[in-house]
Amino acid sequence: MNLATKTGDEQSDLLFVNFNQDCTSLAVGTRTGYKLFSLSSVDKLEQIYDNESEDICIVERLFSSSLVAIVSLSSPRKLKVCHFKKGTEICNYSYSNSILAVRLNRQRLIVCLEESLYIHNIRDMKVLHTIRDTPPNPHGLCALSINNDNCFLAYPGSNQIGEVQIFDTINLRAVTMIPAHDNPLASLAFNAQGTKLATASEKGTVIRVFSIPDGQKLFEFRRGVKRCVSIYSMAFSADSLFLSASSNTETVHIFKLEAPKDRPTEQEPQGWMGYFGQALKSSATYLPSQMTEMFNQGRAFATARLPNSGLHNVCALATIQKVPRQLVVSQDGYLYIYNLDPNEGGECMLLRQHRLDGRAGDSPVPDVSSPDRPLTHPSTGTSYASSVKKPESSVVPAESQPYQELEHGTSGQEREGPGLGHLRLDDDNEFPPMTHKSD
Repeated sequence: MNLATKTGDEQSDLLFVNFNQDCTSLAVGTRTGYKLFSLSSVDKLEQIYDNESEDICIVERLFSSSLVAIVSLSSPRKLKVCHFKKGTEICNYSYSNSILAVRLNRQRLIVCLEESLYIHNIRDMKVLHTIRDTPPNPHGLCALSINNDNCFLAYPGSNQIGEVQIFDTINLRAVTMIPAHDNPLASLAFNAQGTKLATASEKGTVIRVFSIPDGQKLFEFRRGVKRCVSIYSMAFSADSLFLSASSNTETVHIFKLEAPKDRPTEQEPQGWMGYFGQALKSSATYLPSQMTEMFNQGRAFATARLPNSGLHNVCALATIQKVPRQLVVSQDGYLYIYNLDPNEGGECMLLRQHRLDGRAGDSPVPDVSSPDRPLTHPSTGTSYASSVKKPESSVVPAESQPYQELEHGTSGQEREGPGLGHLRLDDDNEFPPMTHKSD
């Protein structure tokens, strides 16, 4: 979430916040550099890297590797790809206009400008394809699947209505166009498998889920009917069973992606209620299409309440300490962590909130009265009410694996080696094994 052009707390130095592809870490861009945090614990937000340099308005980390793509507010047309563990710059690219968004996975790096998209091969950073003359996209709205086999890119096909263009970034060809909404798009999100795409329009009342690549509608959820809202972000859970959506209201909605259970057709309706239900089901076919859609729309399975509304935010669904969690980072400079009961749903309990913007003090979790039963730590059985320890600066966790640098050099300076085509990934846990020389 790029906060550089958003209005909000002028005292905060936050310019950007976003989760990495598998929600194991959080990247924060500030007016004085960027920070990376580990999301392995509820009680402790461990700072794994702190870079003090320029004003960073975009910082995207590639899974748990040491590769980060950064853009500064002072040089908005330049993309830098860096190895944060070694503190080196791998390469940099300049573009014709300001960079609005960067998306990356193990195969591709996407740079989104207002009216074009650049597709890079992430192993050597060469530009493979450029999608030019796209409809005006001032917010840099786009989504990239993180799946190697379904490596699709989604972006708006119109700035007048909610059309979604699906592009195959491996075979470099357009796949399909999905007429998702009547109003312009506000948010897009792929599931981890690259087989589902969630969409929301600027109206914000209905969220739809489509199958990819055929574009068939699978689910339709109603976020609300009383007022239009601005959907800021959406996120699937890793198993694609849940979809979270945050907006400019204080409520984060979590939907469950399950088809209605089919009733046995051979059984006749029993009693008066059975006949009444059968009559309603039959009459639905004669109702106007808008009324029929209202009957078929799903409602929120669970909700999480933020302490304030109107601030930009980004949400994620993650598993931390073997328990499902709803995560929300808000423009107020806090990471909010909630429990999500995958069986009962209901209102999610706020467990912890961590300050991100560097100002002194962590605020305690407010006194939340909820009918839901709070989950406890899976190993100790105790609640998550302990205090937050101060994060250590510039500490890289053992699981962070390096992203091999260009043997051709850093920032265009020559070194001995075979050249630009030998940018390599050597983390076997995160990437497919590749043949390469040992250092």
